[in-house]
Amino acid sequence: MNTLGDHIRARRLDLSLFQSQVAELIGVCPLTITNWEGNASQPPVQYIPAIIRFLGYDPFPKGRSFPERIAAARRGSGMTQKQLAHEFGVDPTTIRDWENGQLEPSRKKRELLDTFFR
Repeated sequence: MNTLGDHIRARRLDLSLFQSQVAELIGVCPLTITNWEGNASQPPVQYIPAIIRFLGYDPFPKGRSFPERIAAARRGSGMTQKQLAHEFGVDPTTIRDWENGQLEPSRKKRELLDTFFR
């Protein structure tokens, strides 16, 4: 399986569910499930937690580096960079730079991020 849509389709078929049933579980319209499964579009980050619950596992790599761990934790919680920035009291470009490895968080922010990872 290469895409999130592939994971969703495989799980839906394993459970013998209709797209409309999966859509109801995740909180989207059935056409959205069709588009995700057909890889015509990707799910917005706010739906990732519901998708993970539906799948029963997280299909995204956890990330080994600190920047990758930030991105994975943010995505798994369904937060945009802007939302995470608000949560940590920083500018959204700071989150982007942390995730790209272009900027290191201060020790205090890193401790908060470590808590966020748990």
